Amino acid sequence: MHAIIRTGGKQYRVAEQDVIRIEKIVGDEGEVVLFGEVLAVGKELGTPVVSGASVAGRVIAQTRDGKIVILKKKRRKNYRRKQGHRQDLTIVRIEEILTGGRKPSAKKKAAKKGAAKAPKSEAEPEVSEPKAPKTETEAEARTEAQPKAKAPAKTEAPAAADTPMFQRPEGEPDDLKKLPGVGPATEKKLNALGIATYAQIAALTAEEIAQVDAALKLKGKIEQDDWPALAKELAGGG
Repeated sequence: MHAIIRTGGKQYRVAEQDVIRIEKIVGDEGEVVLFGEVLAVGKELGTPVVSGASVAGRVIAQTRDGKIVILKKKRRKNYRRKQGHRQDLTIVRIEEILTGGRKPSAKKKAAKKGAAKAPKSEAEPEVSEPKAPKTETEAEARTEAQPKAKAPAKTEAPAAADTPMFQRPEGEPDDLKKLPGVGPATEKKLNALGIATYAQIAALTAEEIAQVDAALKLKGKIEQDDWPALAKELAGGG
């Protein structure tokens, strides 16, 4: 399902998980924002807006557009003025298209995910280490069983994704989860390949993009979501 929203005097056709760049709105990174001017939802058209409809999104970054130069000149008047401008932009990921007056559940989902992860961290200390064998016969049985228990396929499978393909730069890594479709697991895999900064992603060539996509099995997501362009914005190079 898609919707058409209006913000900053412009209209945008959006669907869930779309990433859009709009004129700056108030909101910190990670904050949920609500667009109330919904002109259409699917085949339903508003008059001028759809009653009870809204679109929820999450702020990815506050950035600026590329610089434009404005030049004014008058002939034979010795008049010339040059001025530069960079438009403030907000990058937003669309999370929900709401109808019937429903409220966004993005905050609730984030809370549930955090609650679900907590028991795992608490359960880890409860795992006890194997006790030392009481007799020599038990020790021999365990040493014989260990080579059989090891599965070479399990150790070889992640080797392709964990083998560094790039030289990781020194210093603090960037928060790659701001890129569309990148979660904690994908961020760890990118770091394992040697990719830890937005500058590295912005500088990827077409061949390197294909290699990373194949190593992480992203199915063309890097090109579809245009990671290099977005990474350039997040790195402050746009």
